[in-house]
Amino acid sequence: MEKPKPMPEAYYSLLEKIQAVDFVLLELNLYLDTHPNDADAIEQYNESSYESRALKKEFEEKFGPLMNYGASYSDYPFDWATPPWPWQV
Repeated sequence: MEKPKPMPEAYYSLLEKIQAVDFVLLELNLYLDTHPNDADAIEQYNESSYESRALKKEFEEKFGPLMNYGASYSDYPFDWATPPWPWQV
């Protein structure tokens, strides 16, 4: 297997922001499972969901796809053939 190339600091910074927002989404989702009528939590969930999508779009435009199986678009040639993959860094 090809050794992953070093990535710029912006790669790691943006990936960390995505992970933080997605953690908030996970926690809010669990909370809303038991508190489905909490309007403030729903608003925070929706705002975080929007932020997550925007961060992922920015990341993919700069560094390539984050998810496979059709959840992310690919450039030509197929982006998954070139490491590093997000879980390798």
